[in-house]
Amino acid sequence: MDLSQDIIDSMPVYPGDDAVTLYQNKCLDKDGYTSFNLGIGMHGGTHIDTPMHLINHETFINEIPLDRFAGKGCLLDVRNEKIIGFKQEYIDIVKENDIVLLFTNYSEYYGRDEYYTNHPVISEDLADFLIEKNIKMLGIDMPSPDMYPFEIHKKMFKHNILILENLANLSDLINADNFEIIAFPLKIRAEASLVRAVAVLL
Repeated sequence: MDLSQDIIDSMPVYPGDDAVTLYQNKCLDKDGYTSFNLGIGMHGGTHIDTPMHLINHETFINEIPLDRFAGKGCLLDVRNEKIIGFKQEYIDIVKENDIVLLFTNYSEYYGRDEYYTNHPVISEDLADFLIEKNIKMLGIDMPSPDMYPFEIHKKMFKHNILILENLANLSDLINADNFEIIAFPLKIRAEASLVRAVAVLL
């Protein structure tokens, strides 16, 4: 199952980020081959943030072991929660090294201003629980788990938890009991990377 947003010209980006440009610069009929150019920041579309993004950390995303970007998935249905809090039932659902996905259904607003300005946020108690569980990665169908000054980001990063943002199609996993998530980054010397995130049903 594809959990990624399409990369297109002038696609939505986080306020303040550079615009995305995707254009065809060579045509088969004229140049003998077809080619496209892409200009995009590493936080455009579906992407992974690493600790270097917001805290003093020296590891680039291309230096992180590949097994950090794939693993057992776990979906928490948190629709209609403006502040996403901890629930006792999560104790038995979330396991160590899981890739935890929060299904807010906020991806339905992708492309609108409110997607970036009015999305839900994660509570401190849920962040603390995920840290205690030692999860591998947190995935969300919204642009960020928090707002400025991004304290939840920083809290997760201090415990080496990666953040996978701008996911799509999480509704397809609502009844999936057993699945894996694969979200490999580009082999790029940067603090983040675009990814093609997918779920594999087991």
